[in-house]
Order: sequence, then C-alpha cells, then structure tokens
Amino acid sequence: MKTIQELFHYREMIFSLIRKDLKGRYKGSVLGFFWTFLNPLLQLIVYTIVFSVLFPTTLEKFYIFLFVGLVPWLFFNTSLVGGATSITSQENLVKKIYFPRQVLPISYVSSAFINMLLTFIVIFIVLILSGFGINISVLWILPIVMFVEYILVLGIVMIISALTVFFRDLEYILGIIVMLWMYLTPILYEVETIPAEYQKLIYMNPMTGVILCYKDILYYKRLPDLNTIGGAFFIGTFFAIIGFYIFNRLQRRFVEEL
Repeated sequence: MKTIQELFHYREMIFSLIRKDLKGRYKGSVLGFFWTFLNPLLQLIVYTIVFSVLFPTTLEKFYIFLFVGLVPWLFFNTSLVGGATSITSQENLVKKIYFPRQVLPISYVSSAFINMLLTFIVIFIVLILSGFGINISVLWILPIVMFVEYILVLGIVMIISALTVFFRDLEYILGIIVMLWMYLTPILYEVETIPAEYQKLIYMNPMTGVILCYKDILYYKRLPDLNTIGGAFFIGTFFAIIGFYIFNRLQRRFVEEL
C-alpha cells in the first residue's frame, strides 16, 4: 500500500515520462507518428506473404487471424526489449534525485500500451473494410483482456528491468529469448495443430491465454473460455505481484550498481 500511495503521489512524473516517450518515439523520422500504424501493417504484410504464398495455410482470411494476435504481441515484445533498459538508460536521473524507481518501467510499459491501443484502430478498420466483421456483443470483454495483458507485461518488465541493472548482458540475450518466445505463442498457428505432447509446453507460456482471448473475441467472434481468461488473469496477477516484490527488493542497490 505504501508503494501504491507513493506512485500515486508521483503520478504527474509518470504522465510526463509517458508523453515524452510517445513524442520522442519517432522523433526526426519523415512519417513520424504514422509509424505507429505502419509498423504492424508492414509486419502483417511480410508474415501474410510468407504464410500464404511460401507456407500456405487452410485458415480462412489468415491475415486477420495473424493481425489480431500480432498487435498484442508487438506490445509485449516492445515492452520487454525496451523496458529492460528503462532503469539503466536513466542512470543520471536515478543517481541525482529521489523518486520511486517503479515509475520508470511503469511509464515505459504504459506508453507502449497506449501505442497498442492506437494500433487497435487499424485492426477494427481492417475487420470492417475486409468484410470479416465484428461481433459487438463480445467486445465488452476486450478491455478486460487488455488490462490482463498490461499487468502481466508490467510484472515481467519489473523483473527484467531490475535484473538488467546487475546483469547487463540480459539486455542482449533478451532479443533471442523474445524471438523464441514468439514461436511458442499461438500467433501464427492454432494450438490444435501442434503435436499433443508439445501442447502442454504451449499452454505453460503466460502469453498463450492472452493471445487466445484476443483471437476468440476478434477472429472467432465469441466469448473466450472461462478457464482461458481466468487462467490469464491469475498468471497476470501473479507476475505483477512477483514483479513488484522483486523490484522492491533489488532497487535498494540500484545506485551503487549504476
């Protein structure tokens, strides 16, 4: 409770860092803010060509199946890779003034989350213009799934950002880990297509439940299974609690390690 009260007291600092990150994300580029929408679209085009032409699939409108899982994954990927250095990249700030260090990973993950919300505008446009459509009656659960993903990602970033202060190599290893993690997440395929003996490994992935919920709502146009969303919420809450606990224990040594 003390941490929550302190973070609330420093909420203006969090908002300021979020604005700074959103404004500086594509600073100096010709297209600027439009890269928010172009990045996922270009990745969608590449994956669609690869899996529709080179490795064809029987899934109807595969590009939509891919897109509704790819955008949440990009939020996860961006948050982990960039959030890992959210403390080390602000070394001068951490050394010079006091503030709850949790502010840094929270602001970074939050700005990436806002970026994902904006990209969802593109998803809805694609769903409508393609004729695939949207089931309005199940959309009410989408914000819940987004919140579950947010707390899951925040918890993981809390752990990684704290550990990176002590083990700088983690920053470079993380790119490989996240790449492997993507193929263990049902973004490009349905879980049922995986051999039964490996499906347990897929379901052990904390992002599996989250991605399945997105696909249920936006691709299959149905409510996610109660066990799926319940499991995702439990895992997300678990990582959030563990993440804050580990961060709080390690942050006492940040200044001397930096």
